[in-house]
Amino acid sequence: MKKQIKLVLLLIVFILITGTLSACQAKPPKEWWKDVVFYEIFVRSFKDSNGDGIGDFNGIIEMLDYLNDGDPNTSDDLGIGGIWLMPINPSPSYHGYDVTDYKAVNPDYGSLEDFERLLKECHKRGIRVVIDFVINHTSSKHPWFVSAADSESPYRNWYVWSEKRPNNTSGPWGSNAWYQKGKEWYYAPFWSEMPDLNYHNPEVSEAIYDATKFWLDLGVDGFRVDAARYLYEEGFILQDSPKTIKWYQDWYSYYLKLNERAYSVGEVWTDTSMIKRYNQPTKGMEQYFMFDLAADLVGSVYSPSAWRVSKAFQKAMDAFPGGDFSSFLTNHDQNRLASVLEEDPVKQKLAAFLLLTGPGTPYIYYGEEIGMTGKKPDEDIRKPMQWSSQNHAGFSSKSPWRALNDGWSKNNVEVQSGDENSLLNWYRQLINLRNKEPLLRKGAYLPISSDCRSLYAVLREENGTQLLTLANLKNEPIENCTLTLKESPLSGEYSVEMLLGEPLFEKMVFGAQGELDEVKITRTINAAETFVILLKK
Repeated sequence: MKKQIKLVLLLIVFILITGTLSACQAKPPKEWWKDVVFYEIFVRSFKDSNGDGIGDFNGIIEMLDYLNDGDPNTSDDLGIGGIWLMPINPSPSYHGYDVTDYKAVNPDYGSLEDFERLLKECHKRGIRVVIDFVINHTSSKHPWFVSAADSESPYRNWYVWSEKRPNNTSGPWGSNAWYQKGKEWYYAPFWSEMPDLNYHNPEVSEAIYDATKFWLDLGVDGFRVDAARYLYEEGFILQDSPKTIKWYQDWYSYYLKLNERAYSVGEVWTDTSMIKRYNQPTKGMEQYFMFDLAADLVGSVYSPSAWRVSKAFQKAMDAFPGGDFSSFLTNHDQNRLASVLEEDPVKQKLAAFLLLTGPGTPYIYYGEEIGMTGKKPDEDIRKPMQWSSQNHAGFSSKSPWRALNDGWSKNNVEVQSGDENSLLNWYRQLINLRNKEPLLRKGAYLPISSDCRSLYAVLREENGTQLLTLANLKNEPIENCTLTLKESPLSGEYSVEMLLGEPLFEKMVFGAQGELDEVKITRTINAAETFVILLKK
């Protein structure tokens, strides 16, 4: 009898353990990226766990509860559902965009086991992990290129060589792109130490496919593809070539066979109309960053223009229906948002509101949520995260790899967490609201016109539910504003429930065609006031 009881107890323990493991390792839902807010992390600058002044994987693990504690009922975390890690591969440079091994991690950041532990801890909290995939070029110190310097090397044709200095040495941006090594010249438009891979050689694609499989097998949830426009040079076409676009469409099909829930997002830094070509005739990546949209969001706050915001979102929605694109304000290649907006916290809050209540999958650059400043050179827009007022801003126990921003002791996560009106708590509020309200993530986007130029008003609607987002983009009050909408799926009278902001009106009435005919808002809308309003029939 005792043996039977022991067996039953062991069986119960086994079921509990395996159930817990399966819960931690559960597959994410399909198209999970449409329901999350991403957070971009430069590992070197996020959190140092071992006191060498350099951020690492274990440092990120220490701070995961700041991003998402795994409990959807709490609101003191950011509510982040995905992180994008800037390059984690071995590299001779601080930034990592010149890779020396596609199937290893930078020892500055820890071991491969440390990275796997980071993946597990993220997945426990429902955070998906996307890594930078730098596949257009390698480091000049990559073993492939070191070998390729020998004309008899099997890797010779993995790079682009010319026996003579080309008559036109210009790259895609008009700067020099050819450099001499020995008696020949190699193509490297980004930098002499970043030689371009030769995708006309099928062996290169095979190697990148192999790296793709390596990371997906390890548990990575997807890739952010760096410099995606430049894989193939076809004569005078140095970017966005037909073969480049076709390569991604083939790669997309390949990796989906490995993992149908894997995600890719492309850095195709050009106008939206060109980016759209990457999904024609078939999809090349799940999403692309909308650089035009980012410029318009920030510009609309800098110089208030509601029309510019709604037009920019509509343009992105027209190119990628259903909001299947990635939105952001600034990233690691641009002056930080706080510096662009002259360190004005009101404007930063408005920019965050536009981003996090709009369609698309939003990305936040680390430190943006506390108003970290930074202007180029690049090192100064990638400085260590400001965690607290302790020594070295709580980033490290010793001097960090790059000097901290001025004012870090007064502007950090610890200080802002204690201020209910801080930028950080505003981000927390907006992201958690977005996580709770599907309409903010996936609803149709119907701009509402107003005679007040700075009043941004949008109707979001899906499957019979609807809400309004409004914002006065001016830093001064506006009065007697009207709302006009020619048609919508709504009709009749709706009561209102304020999800964000103070009451604006008691009800809204739409005509038979869903129209609003110069409906006047009777109360003054305060400077930079924002609203999210649920409409109920």
